[in-house]
Amino acid sequence: MFNYIVSALIAAGISLAALTGLGHDAPRAAETGPPLAASVTAPPPAQPAPAAMAPAAASADVAIAALLDASRVPYLPQEGREDYRRFLLRPLPRAFAVSREGAWGWASGIESDPERTAERALANCRRWGGSDCRLYARDLAVLWPGLEAVAPAVPDRPLVAGPGYAVVPDARFLWHGPQAARGAYVWAHGRAPNGIDSRGAQPQPHVRPFNHAGYDVLRFDRDPATDETEAGAAWLREALASLRAQGYRRIVVGGQSRGAWNALQALDRPGLADAVVAIAPAAHGPTGSPAHAWALDDLRRVVAAAQNPKARVVVANFADDPFDPDPEQRAAIFRALSGPRVGALLFLDRPQDFSGHGAGADWRFTQRYGACLLDFAEGRTTRCGG
Repeated sequence: MFNYIVSALIAAGISLAALTGLGHDAPRAAETGPPLAASVTAPPPAQPAPAAMAPAAASADVAIAALLDASRVPYLPQEGREDYRRFLLRPLPRAFAVSREGAWGWASGIESDPERTAERALANCRRWGGSDCRLYARDLAVLWPGLEAVAPAVPDRPLVAGPGYAVVPDARFLWHGPQAARGAYVWAHGRAPNGIDSRGAQPQPHVRPFNHAGYDVLRFDRDPATDETEAGAAWLREALASLRAQGYRRIVVGGQSRGAWNALQALDRPGLADAVVAIAPAAHGPTGSPAHAWALDDLRRVVAAAQNPKARVVVANFADDPFDPDPEQRAAIFRALSGPRVGALLFLDRPQDFSGHGAGADWRFTQRYGACLLDFAEGRTTRCGG
């Protein structure tokens, strides 16, 4: 069944990997991206809802496959099914509504309020011509009568914990468990200024293609009171070794800013990670920080310490990043992170259309690179399109 899910995702066009960005509802986002909600000029004849699933649908694999299967949504034309696939890459809360006329609408992250998000999805569906709009999916569940499917519950306890940190299953992502999952994706958040607590922050949207392919998503949450750079790296190494011992076959470590820096530091131990996805790695503060004076030297040490010859590593570096003290020198250092230090390097050096320290959270980044990051991490391709 698991292989079926992965095959279905590939056939369903997961490479579309589009449109993730907190707070954008369908009509507003349509101004800058592909159409996100639409009515049909000549509505197709009403389609009967697909047959109800058998009681066995309660199993984890079947429930997950049902949620991810765009062909299962009643009444939608092909454009709507493509849009449903984009919807599945949105952060939570999210909701997708459909009507018998073939109209649909969706919304995601409306002020992080599930009820307002659901209301907006229904309003979008009505706006695009639906007279009897109903919610088909909400968050990780299918709600449509006769087609109900609820994703498996996520453990409510850390899988690994120590003084100052915890590796926590994120309930906003699909769950398989160590023995059934394709692997674990460990996401490390940045270190916010002024001691702001980043624990619990939702991983960036480009993580979802990994989740849809069968990876459990775990947050590497750190207490800001004790979250220093070297301490975070030590905690991460400890956590990755424990996850491997718990049965995860593959481990991907991803992160943004300080979390990405710690992910790169974990490359100094062979076998801890199969892949690293470092988005705008930084550990020395923004422009004006006195630590900028030694930021490049510290990065050279991190790169020189890497000794994981089987790991596949992605580094994304963005233009106009105030945490980047010297873009050209920094790029040269990252390019040195290649064989024999690691197995393969994909360096996205200041890709066009993206700028700033938080560019990895841009929905366009997921649209362009989300599926490619998964392919590269698993060895199916060596480059992404610009």
